[in-house]
Amino acid sequence: MTMALARRHDARRYDGDRAEHDWVPRSTQQRHPHLHALSGAAPGQAWAGRSAQEVFQSMPSMHGEMIGFLTEDLLALPDDRIVLVDYFGVLPRDVAPLLTGFHQAVFLLPSPEFRRRVLEMRYADRLRARAAWGSRDPEEMLAKRLARDTLWDEEVRRQAAAYGLRTVSVDGSRPLDDLVAEVATHLRLSQAPDAPRRTDE
Repeated sequence: MTMALARRHDARRYDGDRAEHDWVPRSTQQRHPHLHALSGAAPGQAWAGRSAQEVFQSMPSMHGEMIGFLTEDLLALPDDRIVLVDYFGVLPRDVAPLLTGFHQAVFLLPSPEFRRRVLEMRYADRLRARAAWGSRDPEEMLAKRLARDTLWDEEVRRQAAAYGLRTVSVDGSRPLDDLVAEVATHLRLSQAPDAPRRTDE
């Protein structure tokens, strides 16, 4: 969705999931203990022997360990365009102090059914499942991932309400154009129909 939003409004898209891979080697035991613990971990190791609640509580994002890296990356970008951050791993609590207005952030939260469909399709690819979970049972790991994500969504909704920030539910039933228009209106993005198409998103 953010790719379509960026193209339509000539904005730069920041892919937090991709950037996250560079943050692990930049982390330190003292400042980022939960993120640093993932350094050199085998696929699925962080999930092994833990309940969904335990995995949730150990997420670096729950401890504010990601927002510093995200902020550093954003400050290093050229200021020629609006930047749209597409990233799962930051909480409203950490984003709110960086905003000058509530309209600058919106948290997209998939419905449980939509997330399940997407993840089931993703991990139907055995190579992708092995890269994520190693030799562990993909069905068991997927169930734990879905339970962990439910806890995360509940925390995002709770914090967003506390900080006056908006959430938008996504269940796959709405046309993409409608969802893009709603988010663009909230973010107060101006339409740029004649903007040249860029290839660096």
